[in-house]
Amino acid sequence: MTTLNVKEMSCNHCVERIGKVLESAGIKHSIDLGTKTVTIDGCENCVKTAISELDAIGFTATVA
Repeated sequence: MTTLNVKEMSCNHCVERIGKVLESAGIKHSIDLGTKTVTIDGCENCVKTAISELDAIGFTATVA
């Protein structure tokens, strides 16, 4: 499991957008708005894909 910091995530709408894009990419994940993190349950390639998908919708994700 890899945790990503997503500092721009600020509300439930952000959580929904992030969830939808990661689900469409087939990436198992959990989102914590309180800590502004997304945990990816997958390989290194899944993490890279998640970072790329989040970037495409305007979120900067960095490995914690």
